[in-house]
Formats: sequence, structure tokens, C-alpha cells
Amino acid sequence: MSEENVKKVKKEKPVRKKARGEANTERQKAIRDFLKSLIFPLCFLAVIGIAVFAIINLVNPEVEKNPVVPYGYDGEVEPVVLENDQLIFSMDPTTTLFTVTKKSTGKVWSSYIEEAESDSKALSEEKGRMQSNLLLTYSIKSGLETIYDTKRFSVDNSIYEISKDGDTLKVKYTLGKVSREYIMPTVIRVAELDAYRDKMEKSDSSMVKDMYKKYDIKKLKKGDNKEELLEKYPVLATDPIYVLKADAREDRKNRIEKALEGAGYTYDQYLADKELDQSESEEDNQLFNVEMDFRLDGDDMIVEVPLDSLEYNADAPITLLSPLPYFGAGSKDQEGFMLVPEGGGGIIEYNNGKIAQNSYYANMYGWDMCLRRRYVIHNTRAYFNAYGQSTEDGSFLCIMEDGSSYASVKASVSGKVNDYNFVYADYQIIPKEQFEISDMSSSAVYSFLPSLPEGEKLVQRYRFIDSSDYVDMAYAYRDYLETTYGEYMSLNSDEKAPVSVEILGAVDKVQQILGVPVSLPLKLTTYKEAGEMIEDMQGSDIGKISVKYTGWCNGGVNQKILTSVNTIPALGSKKDLSDLGTSASGLGVDLYLDGITQYEHRSNLFNGFISYRDAARQLTKERAELFNYSHVTYAAREGFKSYYLLHTSLAMTMADNLVAAAKTYGTGVSFQDIGMDLSSDFYRKETHSREDTKAKNKELLKSLDDKKIMINMGNDYAVPYVDMVTNMDLKGSEYTIIDENVPFYQIAIHGYIDYTGDPINISGDDQEELLRCVEYGAGLNFTLMKESSFALQKTLYTEYYGCEYAAWRDRMFEMCKRYNRELGHCFKQEMKDHEILSPYVRATTYADGTKVYVNYSFSEDYVAEDGTKVPARDYTVVR
Repeated sequence: MSEENVKKVKKEKPVRKKARGEANTERQKAIRDFLKSLIFPLCFLAVIGIAVFAIINLVNPEVEKNPVVPYGYDGEVEPVVLENDQLIFSMDPTTTLFTVTKKSTGKVWSSYIEEAESDSKALSEEKGRMQSNLLLTYSIKSGLETIYDTKRFSVDNSIYEISKDGDTLKVKYTLGKVSREYIMPTVIRVAELDAYRDKMEKSDSSMVKDMYKKYDIKKLKKGDNKEELLEKYPVLATDPIYVLKADAREDRKNRIEKALEGAGYTYDQYLADKELDQSESEEDNQLFNVEMDFRLDGDDMIVEVPLDSLEYNADAPITLLSPLPYFGAGSKDQEGFMLVPEGGGGIIEYNNGKIAQNSYYANMYGWDMCLRRRYVIHNTRAYFNAYGQSTEDGSFLCIMEDGSSYASVKASVSGKVNDYNFVYADYQIIPKEQFEISDMSSSAVYSFLPSLPEGEKLVQRYRFIDSSDYVDMAYAYRDYLETTYGEYMSLNSDEKAPVSVEILGAVDKVQQILGVPVSLPLKLTTYKEAGEMIEDMQGSDIGKISVKYTGWCNGGVNQKILTSVNTIPALGSKKDLSDLGTSASGLGVDLYLDGITQYEHRSNLFNGFISYRDAARQLTKERAELFNYSHVTYAAREGFKSYYLLHTSLAMTMADNLVAAAKTYGTGVSFQDIGMDLSSDFYRKETHSREDTKAKNKELLKSLDDKKIMINMGNDYAVPYVDMVTNMDLKGSEYTIIDENVPFYQIAIHGYIDYTGDPINISGDDQEELLRCVEYGAGLNFTLMKESSFALQKTLYTEYYGCEYAAWRDRMFEMCKRYNRELGHCFKQEMKDHEILSPYVRATTYADGTKVYVNYSFSEDYVAEDGTKVPARDYTVVR
């Protein structure tokens, strides 16, 4: 090779090395960039993992399991009887099923279905429930629920106990998939058992020996597997043992237990011997203890479930209890009906054939707003605490007393799940709520209320009535209310029909201020204009007028939190509002200042509201943020006009502030939410159950005995303490399974409490609402404003388009004057009867004999038997 070529080769070597070095550098950079790109996803996944771990282990932490010790049936076979002058209660101790006999008629009511096993529709599980006094539903962390009934999971295993304590019969059930746990060893050392046998009678000693098989590691028989035996019973390596035979019958186990107890065998020794047996499977069989107490009180049977009696493992909380689900159920061959608390009352006829329809379901007092809802198709609500059944020869009414706020009422007709018509109440014991973990997680994790409210109990009062008429059932409910509330249930002395008028003060509307959109109050009726409207109405003698002034403070109808109560300058001065109160009082008109106390709307730090401090907490520890729901998708419209439920204690303070403001201006107080909405607060530092909130609301209303009080809807626990109930849901939802709507609740309270239906002028069909008020004995209700309806354009308050006072004045006056002239004298009387005369005609009768016919037909007049003519879409009063 020439010298020149050698030099070229030498020059090229460094170039190739440099190229390889650059390639290595680029590869390393690419690797570093790739690793860097993984940092965020890995961190994100780590955060998700930690969150899931925290939710599972911190929100529902693992707790030490306390063994639920089962009860045991003592073998008694003689019926257990309770008796007073009116009733005989007789329980079969072998099944715990019972009957109640009304002495005056001989009518017998059963807690069970006698022919359950031959039911043509029921599945085996349902047949067990039809022969049970209690259903218990429990849940696990994943949300899966399981139902136990007292027949299959307690009575059939003889794990229950019956005892009498004075005039109370106590039945204590253990519910579970396992048989009774006998206090006797499955494995025990030979020397120890022989020592106990020496203390027994000869027959018992022989029987015990026959029930156990002896193993000695030094003397194993042919076929004994040494390794397997040592794995199951490690103690065999050092000591001979006895092992209970697998085919030992329950009666023999019971004899062994008693014989060992007599010989001095203790529960501590039993626990020690359990450790010797490693063959037992660790399957997750849950046990629950629950007590039901029965006693008689005059014509009533009272059933109680003390919540303090509930025993369960924390990893399987009890979510629902259903006492006496088939009490008084009517067969497919019987005639009768079920009464449900839908609107003023709903009648579901026995065997109505509507098996393709949903069964009846309604939450007592509506939804607990502290529990999250992702979708809302329909809100169910019952505002009085009673349901019942009626047959040809009698009826009963079940009144849910303590614990009613946890209840929901269910009813079904024959042919759907079985051959019977039945109605009962479910009680939510421990609520649960699903966590929002991540879209990347497919597993469901639930949070549960960590403990039961202390000292609470479920109480159901069954009142037996010698009549099959729903009117007589309503009388019985009225008697109950009078006994329970005493002087708070006294007849009115009014000579005029009640007329409730809601006057709208202001609403919020987005307006331009220097080109900036700002939400400001829009004047609808000033304080002075409200006074002028009241004077005009009172001067026309349209009835006993009660005025609710809504949207008078803190921004208007969609009111901000009441940490301070501020009038709205656009409506006038404080003096103007004070003058309004004085003027109304002088005219003899009850004026109520309306306010929202349980919620905040459009509030912030400047209004004294901090959501992290003031909002109630859900089970997931999140703030109780509430949403409107889409009418198309039914989903929550997050971010659109959401608002918060307040801490219970703060809500009570807001109520006090509203009361103080009403006192300042010399008016009554109207609570927009108390008496209608009822919610929990799961804030860990200050938890309030629904029952606790109910008690606080009752205490507040009772403390205002010297003030005029108005509420909406009229939940039964609030009604006796108030002067006026507006917006009562008279008819309820039009569930297909319901055959007739009747004024059951109104029969019970008419003449004692003034109440109205929905506002007639914005009800959609004013004549229909008027006729409903006539039938149900309700006062008339209107929502009005001074401004023209055009003022509400470009606002979110289109529901008030029909509220212009000038447009409705003449029609309202005409309607009210006739109503007051013909029916005003009835509002100090009890409602004595209600009849369904045809599919479109109803008749209501009052104590003095006044009879009111209502014809809902659009085209046909009706002629009564006495010759009274009732025009279509009208009413006629006969005195």
C-alpha cells in the first residue's frame, strides 16, 4: 500500500469513531426522552392506585370482627299469648308467626301467608319471605346486596329466642346461612373430654362418646391419612383427640351441649377447643342479630325494633329492615284494597290485574338530599306516615311512628310476585354511597355510615278497625293525631274559606352594567305594591287571606344564604317593609315572610358562605352539592345552577335568623323547606340522622307557638304546629297501579289545620285544580306579582308567566267569592264522609250535613239520587 493510501486510512478511522459516538448519544437521548415521557403516566397511575387503596382501606377501614353470638330456641311449643280487653295476640313459638284477633268482631289478622308453599306464582325464596316476620338486607363493600328472611335463615335453624318482659313479648332473631353454633367442641383432647364425661350421668356419657370419633397418632386405623389428619388437627401430633362425627344430628348436638354445660364446660374452653380444629373453612358466612318487640295498647298492636339490638360485622352492614312484610295480606280470592300514602291517599284494589305495571314505591318525606343521585326520572314522596289494608270484614292502619323518616312504602298486587296483595314499609338502616374513583377503574367501591344512631328504634302501630271503609280508617288516623298532639289538634273557629296568596318580590336576572353581565334583582312587586294588592284583596271580601311574601330579601326568589337578612333596595326601604307588616296586620291579613333555610343559592364568601365549612357532607365526605336534572337524559346538570345543602346546625341557625327578621317586621314566618324537605348530614364531627333533623324541626316549630307559621307540603310531624300549609300535593303522582285517589289525610286534619293545593293560576288547568280543592276541602292558592309577565323575558323564571295580578284579579275574585260564599262555613268542621259516585263524580260531606258534589267530566252533567244536578267541570253545594 502506498504511503498516501495509508495516510487516508489513518484519517478515516477517527471519523468513523466520531459517527459511532454520535449514534450512541442519540440512542441514549432517545431512551432518556422515552423514560421522561413515562413519568407523568406512571405518576398518574400511582395516584390512582393510592386513591383506590385509600378509599378501600381508609374510608371503609378493616375493623376487628366481633363475633355475633347466635340465639337459641328453647324448644317451647305452647303458644305465647298477649291479651287485653280489645285484642288477643297469639304466637306459635316453633315458627314465631302470630295472629291478632279483634274481640269485638272475631276478625283474625295473620302475620304470614298460611298457604305460601302452594302459591302458584312465588319462587322458593319468596315463599320463605311470605312466612317471615322480618326481612333483612345487608351489603358488602362492592355494593352487592343480599336479603335474609327470618324463616329460612333463623327459624329453620332454631337460632332465635322468645321471652316476655312484663306486657312485652321479645323475639330475638339470629339470621344467617349457618346453623346454630353449639357450645360444644368439634375437636377436644381425649383426657379432657373423658374428665367431663366422668361428671355426667351414665346415659349422657355414653351418648357423648358415641358422637365422637377417637384418633391417636400411634394407633391409626387402616384408611386413616396421617398427613391429612395432622394438617386438620395439629394437636394430634402430641395428644390423642376426639372429633365430632359429621353426621351428628341437631337434637344430639343440643343434648351434648346441655350435658357438657352440666359437667362444667365453659364458653372460654369452647373457644380454646375451636383453635384445635383447622379443618373448618373460613367461608364468609354473615350472622346478624335483631330484636322485635310486640305489645298491645288498646285497639293497637305496637311493633318495635330497637336499633341498639342490631349486631352485625362492619364489613356487612345492614342496609334495610322490613318488619311484617305480609301482615294482613289479601289473597287473590278476597275483595278489598290497600291504602298507600300517595298524595292525600291512594287506593289499590285487590287483584286489579295491573301486573305489568311497576309495584308501588314512595319515600317517606321525599329524598334525603344528603345522598347523591346521578339520575332522577321521578321524585317519590309521601307526607303522612300511614298505610293500610281493608277487607270485607275489617281493616287495619299501620302508623309509622319512630323511624318513619327512614321508611319507604311498597305495595304489590296478586299475580305479580305471588298470589297475594300486600303493602309494607322498608327502613333504610345504614345508607351507602358509591365513590367516584376514576374512569380507568371498573370496580365499584361504596362508603357506608360507620355506626347506627344511638337510642333510636323503629316503631309501627297497627290499629284495627271494625270497618272496611277508608273514611273510617281516616277517622282512626285522626284519633291518633289528636291523642299524639293533644291541644295542637283543636278545631278552627274560621267562618271564611282560607285563601293563600304568594306575592313575588324579586327574581335574579343577568343585566349589563358598563358592558359587564351582572346578576341583579329584578323587581316584580315592591313592598308598597304588595301592600296595595293586599288592601285590594281584603276589601273585596274573598275569604280569609294569608299572604306569603317570597323573594323579599337576599337577592330574590332564588335566595342567598340567610347569614344576614337584607332587604332588596329595588323593592323599597326597610321602613316600607315594616309599613307593609303594620298595614297587613291592621287589615286583619296574616302576612308571612318566606325564606329558604336548609340550602344556599348563589352564595359566596361575601354572603358569609364557605362551602368547605358550611356545606353538609355526604357519606363519601364530599360536600353535598345539589343539581338540577335534565328532562331529556335525566342526568344531573353539573355546573348549571348547582347549590349546597347546609350543615344541619347551620340550617337551624338560618331558621332562627328568618324568625328574627319576621319579628322585626311584625309578620309571621314562612319556611320554604322546613316541613317539606328532610335531610341527613354525615359530617363526621357532627353527624345528624334524618330522625335527628326531624326532631330538631319539631322542636323549632313548637318553640314558635306564639307566632304565625306557614310551611309547604305539610309533612305529618310538622302540620300540628303550624297555622297554614300551602302547596299540599292533593292528588299525588298518577301511578297506573293506583285505582283511586281519595282525601284520606285531608279527612283526618280538615277543620283543624288550614291547607291549600298548588297555585291555581299556574297549575296548568285552573278548573281541575279548583275542583280538586273543592273535593279535598282545601283552601285556594294563587301566586301573583304586580309586574307584567313580559318582565320575565330572558330570565329562568318562565313558570311565573301566569302570575300577573291585573290579568288574574277578576277571575280570582270571582272564584274566591263563590268558594267563600258556598263553602266558607265548612272550614271549622270535620269532614265526615267521602264517596266515589262514578268515574268522574265525587261527593264530600261535612259535620253539619253540607254535601259537596264535584263533577270532573268534560262533557256530561251528573244527577244525584236526591235530584241534585252537577254540571260538567263544576261543583254543587247542598246544605
